[in-house]
Amino acid sequence: MKKSTIWVLTITMAATFIGLLLTQVMYMENMIKMRKEQFTEAVKRSLYAVSTSLERDETRAYLAEAIDEELLSTYEEDATGEVVIPQLSITAPDGTTITFPFKTVSPMIKSPSLSSSTSKGTPIMDKYKHMQELLKGQYLYQRGVLNDVILRILSRAGTRPVMERINVDKLDSYLQTELENNGLNLPFRFAIINNKGKIVYNSPGYDPAVSGNLLFSQIIFPNDPPGRRNSLRVYFPTQNDYIFDSVRFMIPSFIFTFIMLVIFTFTIIVVFRQKKLTEMKNDFINNMTHEFKTPISTISLAAQMLNDPAVVKSQGMFKHISGVINDETKRLRLQVEKVLQMSMFDRQRTQLKLHEVDVNDLIANVMSTFKIKVEKFGGTIDADLSAEDMIVSVDEMHFTNVIFNLLDNAVKYRREEVPLALFIRTCTHGDKVEISIQDNGIGIKKEDLKKIFDKFYRVSTGNRHDVKGFGLGLAYVHKIIKDLKGDIRVESELNEGSTFIITLPLVKN
Repeated sequence: MKKSTIWVLTITMAATFIGLLLTQVMYMENMIKMRKEQFTEAVKRSLYAVSTSLERDETRAYLAEAIDEELLSTYEEDATGEVVIPQLSITAPDGTTITFPFKTVSPMIKSPSLSSSTSKGTPIMDKYKHMQELLKGQYLYQRGVLNDVILRILSRAGTRPVMERINVDKLDSYLQTELENNGLNLPFRFAIINNKGKIVYNSPGYDPAVSGNLLFSQIIFPNDPPGRRNSLRVYFPTQNDYIFDSVRFMIPSFIFTFIMLVIFTFTIIVVFRQKKLTEMKNDFINNMTHEFKTPISTISLAAQMLNDPAVVKSQGMFKHISGVINDETKRLRLQVEKVLQMSMFDRQRTQLKLHEVDVNDLIANVMSTFKIKVEKFGGTIDADLSAEDMIVSVDEMHFTNVIFNLLDNAVKYRREEVPLALFIRTCTHGDKVEISIQDNGIGIKKEDLKKIFDKFYRVSTGNRHDVKGFGLGLAYVHKIIKDLKGDIRVESELNEGSTFIITLPLVKN
């Protein structure tokens, strides 16, 4: 698959996921907004109904008070001290008198005590007129009582303390009933605030710090003068939970979308890594073919020369050709061994045979062997191995190969115009030993520093074509050091050289 195709698929899927997430977020925001509006409207309806009920209670109380006062003002006592309820008398134009007890006056029910002294010959129409007069009198009286109640409310209600006008138990009952009627069956806290903004009464658990959209307010007696109005404030401790319950079903949708996004991201990363690995393997195969082709061609040519009788007769030529065959065979075997190192990366952990060795002694042995190769290129190799008790637990063969690979890379990537100079230093830092291998080669670019330990990765050497390899050397070094519970890092500047630093745990005595 082409890289451009992968990028197109990636961008398309990313846009799809972003669109899906935005749609879900917008849907959730709209649901929450609508739920809040419904909740606010239900609370306002409930508070308005409570305010109306309180006003009716107050009007009813004033009406009952006015009627009681009117009745008490007309009570009389007889000679024995008994209370006599006076009777209302109405005299018709013809002299007829109609009397009835005051408390039994009703426009629709005829009083059983009704008595009349009408003459026997009065027509029915006269009686009807008498009844109209009776109802008119009753109406006038009731209107007078109501006018008196209204005057009392206007003159006295607004001046009374709010707590004398409200029964808090009834207020709590009204709130609970109205909220339940509007579908809000959840706990609430309320407070009564006077016209100066101070709390006159608050229910248990009321928090004065609550404000903003969580607090709902309603004028208790809207007909009071503006400067004497009191208000009722209510809030709901579980309001957010109540609102978010309506969108809680969206949470699994977000989780599934997030899981899909993570899987998609991981898949894209794997695809790009596999593509990069495929490209590296192709380079590896091409490089391996070239590496194998050269010694095979040399061996083939030498074998053909051995078939020449003149060569067989010349001992010097025969010895030289045999040496060439031997050297190329070793070179070919070395290349095969490097290829076989690939199998190590397919296993989770390398089988190591650990032994306690002195790092200084091991490095000194490697230096004595490698010194010939360095001097062949006119270079020098020095070391500072003065640190003592440098005992570590390593696989001697693999760790020796690690040092050899690092030194061999220093030789490969040397600068032609500058004599090669290698320096090895060992020291201790706490319970760890640090081994640094420094060279004055071509150095490594910053963008390559993070990739040099990747399998098959080879740093570009510009126009130089004499540097051969499979890109496995530093990957092998990194794996061995990690399996030894150590660490390796590199410090490098372009055209100034590189320093590889290995850290390993010391063996405790």
